[in-house]
Amino acid sequence: MHPGAEIATLVKRLGSAPGVEEQDAAWSELRPYGPAVLPFLLSELQSTRKWQGRCAIICFALKFARTESLAVALARAALYDKSRWVRYRACELLACALSRESIVDLKNLLHHSDQNTVADARAAIDAIQSKNHNFFIDRQHSGRVFLNFDGSPLHPISQSGAPPNTSLERTRER
Repeated sequence: MHPGAEIATLVKRLGSAPGVEEQDAAWSELRPYGPAVLPFLLSELQSTRKWQGRCAIICFALKFARTESLAVALARAALYDKSRWVRYRACELLACALSRESIVDLKNLLHHSDQNTVADARAAIDAIQSKNHNFFIDRQHSGRVFLNFDGSPLHPISQSGAPPNTSLERTRER
């Protein structure tokens, strides 16, 4: 199978996976392709029906937040998603990217009807302006909570449907 066709198939599987185990399986098969996956993720984001799949797509791109402009483009597109959790992940990726160009888009969310989205946008703006991606989750600037985005699966959904507790599953305290 041509690599592009294989990537497209795996990305579709990632976006439609019914659970974390299936997402992890798709992730491990996509990982060797590296940033070549990003155009496929961007294309699949709009056609993925379930918010869990859209979260998984953004989480896969998180590893490339600082190195690939397509990861930032993906997050910027997801900022206006109907799902609160997808918007959360988009804000998270932009905070990790420290993309000053994204501040305009994030400021548009400051008037969103969902107050959680407003808080997430504020935190992403703070992280970008402070040049410290950790401030997205360390909203009190304690200096004891760190956001890792090294490319390991972040388990974008829990059984309840919410992202994991960031202080327990995705960070480490010193």
